[in-house]
Amino acid sequence: MAMGAVSNGGKRRRSAHTDMGWLCYVFLAFLCFFCNVGRSTDSLRPGESVTRNRTLVSADGNFALGFFRPGNSSSSFLGIWYNSINNTVIWVANRESPLPQDSEALFTLGYDGNLQILDGGGRNIIWSTNISGSGLAGNSTAAQLQDTGDLIVKQGESIVWESFDVDSDTLMPGMRLKVNKKTGKRNLIRSWTGSDDPRGGKFSWGMDPKGSPQMFIWKENIPHFRTTLYQDGFPYSLYFPSAGYTSYSFATENDEVYFSYGYANTSIQARFILTPEGYIHILSRPKTSEIWQIQWVAPRLDCELYARCGSFGTCERIDSHPVCSCLEGFKPKSQRDWDKGKYDAGCERRIALGCGEADTFMRLAMMKWPDHSSSLGNKTFQECEMECSKTCSCTAFAYATTSNSAVNCINWFGDLVDLARNYSPGGFSQDLYVRVHSSELNGSSGNDHSSHKNKRRLVAIIVASVSAFFLITVLVYILIWKYCGRKGWVCRRATVSTASLLGKDDIELLQLSLRRIIDATNNFHEANKLGEGGFGPVYKGFLSEFGMVAIKRLSKQSSQGLNEFMNELKLIAKLQHTNLVRLLGCCVEDEEKILIYEYLPKRSLDKFLFDAFQKENLDWNRRFQIIEGVAQGILYLHKYSRLKVIHRDLKASNILLDEAMKPKISDFGMARIFGIDQTQAKTNHVVGTYGYIPPEYVLHGQFSEKSDVFSFGVLLLEIVSGRKNSNFFRTQLSSTLLGWAWKNWKDGQPLEFVDLAIKESCDSPKVIRCIEVGLLCVQAIPTDRPIMSDVLQMLSTDHVTPIPQLKEPAFVSSQSSSIVCTSHPNSKNEITISILDPR
Repeated sequence: MAMGAVSNGGKRRRSAHTDMGWLCYVFLAFLCFFCNVGRSTDSLRPGESVTRNRTLVSADGNFALGFFRPGNSSSSFLGIWYNSINNTVIWVANRESPLPQDSEALFTLGYDGNLQILDGGGRNIIWSTNISGSGLAGNSTAAQLQDTGDLIVKQGESIVWESFDVDSDTLMPGMRLKVNKKTGKRNLIRSWTGSDDPRGGKFSWGMDPKGSPQMFIWKENIPHFRTTLYQDGFPYSLYFPSAGYTSYSFATENDEVYFSYGYANTSIQARFILTPEGYIHILSRPKTSEIWQIQWVAPRLDCELYARCGSFGTCERIDSHPVCSCLEGFKPKSQRDWDKGKYDAGCERRIALGCGEADTFMRLAMMKWPDHSSSLGNKTFQECEMECSKTCSCTAFAYATTSNSAVNCINWFGDLVDLARNYSPGGFSQDLYVRVHSSELNGSSGNDHSSHKNKRRLVAIIVASVSAFFLITVLVYILIWKYCGRKGWVCRRATVSTASLLGKDDIELLQLSLRRIIDATNNFHEANKLGEGGFGPVYKGFLSEFGMVAIKRLSKQSSQGLNEFMNELKLIAKLQHTNLVRLLGCCVEDEEKILIYEYLPKRSLDKFLFDAFQKENLDWNRRFQIIEGVAQGILYLHKYSRLKVIHRDLKASNILLDEAMKPKISDFGMARIFGIDQTQAKTNHVVGTYGYIPPEYVLHGQFSEKSDVFSFGVLLLEIVSGRKNSNFFRTQLSSTLLGWAWKNWKDGQPLEFVDLAIKESCDSPKVIRCIEVGLLCVQAIPTDRPIMSDVLQMLSTDHVTPIPQLKEPAFVSSQSSSIVCTSHPNSKNEITISILDPR
């Protein structure tokens, strides 16, 4: 019995120890789990997973992997993005299998060595890497998010899968866009369906599946755009003009032809993206910025679309009308379609080939080589020509001039498609030798024949044009004279020529064709529209000379007309200041009147200042920087520019912001030029924007430098308060914004006027000084207002310039003046100019 008791007691003690061990184990496991919740690493081991509360982050912190919901989408996806910019996704796993928004899915590395997305119950596989092979399972398998943004699966030291080989809409540095010439295996860049929809879109981008060193964009598997044909003999590097800090190269390695790129400047990041609309964009940003800038776009012109001009037709990259022409020795298959701008049918030979001595080759310089080439190896020029001559179906050949080229003889058979002349952006242009009947050359070389032919054609065109112009001018003159005489009118000649507008002493202004503008804006597509004002709509576009630009188009229903357009053109072409928007060019063609400006990605001040969410981006330092910048710009207009200019339409929507939030004054359609000693002028046509116009201008039509000072004062008070003057009437605070500022200052509570978004963090003395300067600028009597040089001195922290005695400002009460204001009927938004009639 005693022995049994001792034995049982020993068992109980051992059982107690065992229980305690399990409790400790569970407790430690719980602590480990608790400590790892939300922790980010760059790797997954078999059995580990990523949930909605956990992400993988690359070792350098540049990239993150996890679940996300794009834009306003109701679905979620697993993706990789720049860790500092959550909305810049570079890869999506389950593109074709979106998850419900509230799904509790897991991303895990299975024990079979495959990455998988499992549904909330863990039973169904939503997406998998589907890697097969022996030896994948085991503890040596791991997944890792690399510093390049590539997600890899490793078996020991061998990479068995990587996200860079799986469809994405982004080509990253170090990633290869490739095709195997033997197996045909390749990877593709595939666009999203929409900006909020990562599912595969209509467009894909990749290397030529036949192994030729050229790239395509396909639209639903039909060629949409093709680069030029690059020679063999890689590596071959090039630098795009607008992105010189990034190196690009083609190469061939183990039967694999690929394109890749890398950084030449490590302080700048770059990426390629294929947009849902079918454009390749090269985007870049300094690592210190969150804003991506478009550096290069393809295709940029309608001319660059695949086979735009049909077989044996060539697209003229230099502005021309029509954009397509037949090669020498060829004619349109359908002249009627050609005249209507329908070029798809292409061209045909004027004289059939003789296949033998009757044929010769015509040299065409600066050509984009056509599609469907065949390489014949390394030969001499004569051997290359002979190879094409002895084969009747050979229609053209080219001889590559790169010294290290392993293949320099290239032939084409059948129709020549996707030709372009004067082709150089993104590649190179070289000679093309096209087979024609010898009678087409008339015993001369192709160049001589083409030259003489072009000269004869040019002479005929000039003679016909001059004759037609003279005849039309005479007829128009007779018709106008008779019409005006019958009506009893006095007729005078008007012109919209910019050459006649800008005098000899003016700076030259680039004039672009309407065709270029249409191509740059995708025919003024609604998706490119930035806004609309009294002048008309403004579009963003891409021009090779400048990159992204803002294109301002005069609307036929605009309240502003030709006079305002020409006024803005003449004024801003002469003005050069860091706080004035830069005019780059213009277009006056047919009935179109267009101005091309520098593109400012942040758009206008009112988009930030009067938006409850966006105003958080305007801290006090930025607001004061904007105030000072606008003041500097106005001072330049009034005092230091070649012309003394009164802007007459200063307002928040006419202050544009660059990437660094520095202000630039825009919209000079209402501006007037003053003589150097002139101080005041009068008009019967009062123009401006409700809420910014001084009383003497509204009531008597008098304007001067002090008119701009008044508008600046209103703008300054708007920036401080975050409220719009024209929307302030009949509020409980006061009748007007100016009245509210005056009341708070007079009551000794100026900080009650300050925007709540900056009230806690602003520099109180500087804010109060700004309110006082603003009230001084909006004094009812012009002589009580300061000039802009005094304004800047009073705002400066380096000077303690006393503020003159303040009086009650203008428009403190709604009864203080009788103003009749009528908005233009075509007004669509807050930036429209209103027309006021003085009494």
